[in-house]
Amino acid sequence: MKPTIYDVAREAGVSIATVSKVINRTGKISEQTRARVTDIMEAMGYAPNLVATALSSKKTYMLGLLLPDISNPYFAELARNIEDRAHELGYNIVICNTDNRVEKERDYLTFLQQKGVDGVLLATGLAHPESLDLLTDRKLPVTVIAREVPRSPVNTVLVDDYMGGLLATSHLLRLGHRDIAIIVESMDLESSRQRLKGYRAALAAHDVAFEGRRVAVSDFSVASGMDVAGAILDAADRPTAVFACNDLLAIGTIQAARARGIPVPGELSVVGFDNTFLCGIIDPALTTVGQPIRELGRQAVDLLHKQMGGEEPARQRVVLLPELVVRASTQAPGGAAEA
Repeated sequence: MKPTIYDVAREAGVSIATVSKVINRTGKISEQTRARVTDIMEAMGYAPNLVATALSSKKTYMLGLLLPDISNPYFAELARNIEDRAHELGYNIVICNTDNRVEKERDYLTFLQQKGVDGVLLATGLAHPESLDLLTDRKLPVTVIAREVPRSPVNTVLVDDYMGGLLATSHLLRLGHRDIAIIVESMDLESSRQRLKGYRAALAAHDVAFEGRRVAVSDFSVASGMDVAGAILDAADRPTAVFACNDLLAIGTIQAARARGIPVPGELSVVGFDNTFLCGIIDPALTTVGQPIRELGRQAVDLLHKQMGGEEPARQRVVLLPELVVRASTQAPGGAAEA
């Protein structure tokens, strides 16, 4: 016979209400009591009826996480950190890949609402105002990650992309490069526009003229990065450096250079953006702008958790700082790496 909540309460020497609070993670209970009740539930093999719990508490302890593509190492690392923090707070994560398609984003948002998730973490590049309006109209807490959504009353956690573009380009300029190309993701993304803005500001600060022909737009993949970088490198006056606005595009650039017999960093310096684990695997190891991915994930979940508990106003905006991580893919034109 399966143990009941009454059995757990009797064994723990507490009231049924206390056991219920432990299950629902509500009320003021000492950590010692909470741990004892939890241990007894595990020892007895007691599994609370989650459906009944959700109905009684009006909470499912599920969060929806929308990503463009979890096969991208940046989003895989972000998802892992989000899941870790959510688990610490007692939530499960439902991960949805949108493939950067508007219709999939909308379909998943509808699906998550139907499943009764307690909140949504939106880490896609889309975050259409119409979709967000639908969520906020229904009072569903939302946190948007790494994207600006100025007119929507939702939480946002992002990295200072302008500063990231400035750091990457300034590094190359300090090394002595004066002909620097930039490969950006979709210009529909505010992050791309800000990184390009930082690139232009760095050029201006070093009295280097901005040339529109040195700006290329790519899809998000290594293959697309190879194609776009290939066109840049095939030019008669190819640049001496490339700033690629994510690590996948930077790796595609290195592969395109290798296919053409162009040594990196001997004849071409390359800087990426994100600082995923791939940066230490690629040869040469990739200089990149590091995003604080762990902190992004934790801050996003914490903001959502506080909003769901009514502890925060409807809109909070958290901006985290990036940092330059110098590795082997950059050096002075024909010279040594920056000291």
